[in-house]
Amino acid sequence: MAHDTATSVSGPVTRPHIRSFVLRQGRVSNAQRRAVETLLPRFGIAYAPALLDLDVAFGRPAPKILEIGFGMGETTAQIALAHLQNDYLGIEVHTPGVGSLLRLIEAHALANVRIIQHDAVEVLSHMIAPESLNAIHIFFPDPWPKKRHHKRRLIQPPLVRLLSSLLLPGGYLHLATDWEDYALQMLEVLSAEAQLVNSAQGFAARPAYRPLTKFETRGLKLGHRVWDLVFRRGAAGRRGKHLAL
Repeated sequence: MAHDTATSVSGPVTRPHIRSFVLRQGRVSNAQRRAVETLLPRFGIAYAPALLDLDVAFGRPAPKILEIGFGMGETTAQIALAHLQNDYLGIEVHTPGVGSLLRLIEAHALANVRIIQHDAVEVLSHMIAPESLNAIHIFFPDPWPKKRHHKRRLIQPPLVRLLSSLLLPGGYLHLATDWEDYALQMLEVLSAEAQLVNSAQGFAARPAYRPLTKFETRGLKLGHRVWDLVFRRGAAGRRGKHLAL
């Protein structure tokens, strides 16, 4: 599970904002470093304060799914490989994870994944057009378990409002966490967002497209729980392709 997600806010999505991540790069392996040097120019998208044409970035029109904080990229690669008809844009700040996903992209010849290595709030605020995404995935963001750090959690009302505006009508926002108090906070924040409608009564069953990670499987065997939330944007405005869960 990737508990180091890309970013967070505790107030309006304007700079300066509170970052939810500590840039702990850790050890970058030689293979990861080579992948960043040789593959990021091909599969990476440089941050720029200008709207990104997603169809141009991927070289085709297709449903677009954004993932914030993909960790080491195993889940991202599995989903992309199983759904080649969709395009996946991952945002991550940590170099080992970027290098790891790049290696998976190369190993599986994935043409439907792109990476932006940058602060997510800045990317969302400046590069992603309103009503341009079919889905947004945020799996196991950093729970910041200490109460005094809760303000750094990713899922806060201003960011959820921004995320909702980037979804096409009918598009979905899928969150997952293994921290119960964070799950309850997520449910409260998403339920309060007027643009979103819960797809379930409370928490959702894990959609089939989200694979179990090794860490998650081990936790489930120990009796730990994982909470999934899937909310859809309401149908007002122009309509987009409705992705089945």
